[in-house]
Amino acid sequence: MRKSDAKSYVDPADGGTLALKIDKANGDEVLSGALVAKGGARYAISKGIPDLTYPPALAPSDARERAYYDTRADEYDAYLPLTFSTFGVDETAGRNSMIDEMRLKPTARVLEHGCGSGRDSELIAKRLGPKGHLHMLDLSRGMLDKAVDRMAGTKVPLSMAVANGSYLPFRDRSFDATYHFGGLNTFADIERAFAEAVRVTKVGGRVVMGDESMPPWLRDTDFGRILMNSNPHYRFELPLGHMPIEARDVSLRWLLGGVFYVISFTVGEGEPPADLDFEIPGPRGGTHRTRYQGHLEGVTPAVKELATKARARSGKSMHAWLEDAIRQAAARDLGPNSARAAKAAPKPKGKSRQRRKTK
Repeated sequence: MRKSDAKSYVDPADGGTLALKIDKANGDEVLSGALVAKGGARYAISKGIPDLTYPPALAPSDARERAYYDTRADEYDAYLPLTFSTFGVDETAGRNSMIDEMRLKPTARVLEHGCGSGRDSELIAKRLGPKGHLHMLDLSRGMLDKAVDRMAGTKVPLSMAVANGSYLPFRDRSFDATYHFGGLNTFADIERAFAEAVRVTKVGGRVVMGDESMPPWLRDTDFGRILMNSNPHYRFELPLGHMPIEARDVSLRWLLGGVFYVISFTVGEGEPPADLDFEIPGPRGGTHRTRYQGHLEGVTPAVKELATKARARSGKSMHAWLEDAIRQAAARDLGPNSARAAKAAPKPKGKSRQRRKTK
């Protein structure tokens, strides 16, 4: 880790600043030491890589995945190409098709978490220039050590850290794109992982995430049953229910034999923008907002029919007719001032939900 890289990281617990404490360095390279939070938490730096894992005691599924990959890091690269060859897909072409979804420029700052041994990382780095930057994270130190070897000699500015994809150790809006492929299904908190990806990605930036999932139309086939029996990860459902409200221009693709999904989207702010307050033409009238917010108690069918006939004769929309009828009744029962006050009241305006907090 370069000394200058320390400024890129924040405390994954609360987003606070971290102070760099150096035990051993070689010029600008920090070989050992720690990143220390104001509250005293220490994130050790070993062999030049900081460990920013949070929470300290991982959720059971996250702990299992870390242990699994730590013990199988040496075998990973030997067997992973079988996934591509099973479906007759060229690995480089398949990975590049996913990386394309980030729409990278040479100057982009890119976060890849769950980088594994760096098989996607080296392809991402080829798209970046000297003013770009690739931050690589993985929860498994064993896998990240493999990535160190693979990325040796890469000329693009590069940083690596051990970290949990659901608690990213970066400031808001730090990256032009965030990428994760493989392992999303087993995250203890997938919704938080999506929310964190949005938090650290700039508005207008891209998020690309994917993993295994047998699509519904193949689950009840020999193809689907055989693969799901061999690899239970194919049984995972799509995580669409965990998608963030800030997702725009959303794309969902199945690839690699149609049993891996890739969800990509552009990061927006809050809920999608829309004009919910224009007067809708037609007999019903009103606006999208008043139709939702202005519900009153139901009436008998006979009274509804009476109101429908009266509205038609008046030439008004039902919304306008009811507004007038209710104001007249209110003036009778509450006095004329109440009706005038209601008429003068400003139209309600909705507010988009704030970006969900992930702390």
